[in-house]
Amino acid sequence: MNRTDVTEMIVAARIDKGIKWSDVADALGLSKEWVTAACLGQMTFDKAQATTIGSVFELPAEAVALLQVVPYKGSLPTSVPVDPLVYRFHELISVYGTTIKELIHEEFGDGIMSAIDFKMNLEREPNDAGDRVRIVLSGKFLPYKSY
Repeated sequence: MNRTDVTEMIVAARIDKGIKWSDVADALGLSKEWVTAACLGQMTFDKAQATTIGSVFELPAEAVALLQVVPYKGSLPTSVPVDPLVYRFHELISVYGTTIKELIHEEFGDGIMSAIDFKMNLEREPNDAGDRVRIVLSGKFLPYKSY
């Protein structure tokens, strides 16, 4: 068994049991965004968290142990994603990436936004013309340093 197998077990159990990601997050007392990423193999659970996930999804002990191993991060199978929803984020960065970079540098200086010291919030935004997806990304600014 490997971490990908565990992810597949979680996804299958979630579908089979009709579990919502927000319910899993509530069981852990953490954000649905981080918990979903962790369940999909992109984050590491501590022992207590992994045990809770094991209970929620009825995972074997070996799977619970693998949830506590630091994963190989990066979940896209190709450099340009083919899933339409994921592709739109690729497109968004292709179109607006240089703008975001320019505005961050103008506001903060030369550096990057951390994806480690990071938070994300995704919610439905009602709109008369059709509901919108609202995503807020918040990462610590890390300046480049001279040495």
